[in-house]
Amino acid sequence: MSSAKAALVTGASRGMGRSIAVALAERGHDVGINFSRSRDEAEETAELVRACGREPLLLQADVSDEAAVRAMVESHSRTFGRLDLLVNNAGTTIETAPEDLEGLRLEDWDRVFAVNVRGLFQVTRAAVPWLRRSPAANVVNMASIVGLRPTAQPFPYAASKAAVINLTQTLARSLAPQVRVNAVAPGWVLGEWMEHALGENYQRLMERRASHTPMGRVVTPEDVAEAVVSLVETNRLVTGEVLVVDGGYSAST
Repeated sequence: MSSAKAALVTGASRGMGRSIAVALAERGHDVGINFSRSRDEAEETAELVRACGREPLLLQADVSDEAAVRAMVESHSRTFGRLDLLVNNAGTTIETAPEDLEGLRLEDWDRVFAVNVRGLFQVTRAAVPWLRRSPAANVVNMASIVGLRPTAQPFPYAASKAAVINLTQTLARSLAPQVRVNAVAPGWVLGEWMEHALGENYQRLMERRASHTPMGRVVTPEDVAEAVVSLVETNRLVTGEVLVVDGGYSAST
């Protein structure tokens, strides 16, 4: 078994997943970079990991596909000889406005839940036998502030993130004491996810959100990565918790 800890990060081709993968590589982890379709962007993440002195493993799999998930976890764990950390970051959403009840297609609802909720469970379940071999195993799930409080987000996305929080708590109880399970719930994060959601109003709305945030700015992918690293490397008695990363916005509005 390698002396380096091994991490698997789903949805790591860009955004928060990329920042998490790089932050873990900087701290000496071997990293498996999961992606579904964005191979070119996953290769860019891989180059950043290599710059940290670690050789990554690219793993293409749709997390909603059980067979692909099993193969991914097996390939990762056998390549590195271990699995110490799973970061469930893969996620998707839709563009249907929450007030448009009739416009919400049920197949879109099912797809969001297949990736955000069932996918998270499938990857975790496949990883558990390997995680239990680690002396300090962790699972970190990517939730969202929208899973904790009402907001103008598409119904299936908000509901899926509430489900992620519940899964985090139930998995923490089920997998203790060998595996700690926590979640990170970011607020508005700089980058293409919010650019896509806000469209041409992106810059203006992000600036307005920053002006109403006690810390004076919105979240960056690096902030999220820092939170993940903190949960993994410290707080050794913390499990089943949700760490909100939004600069104090939700606590003050």
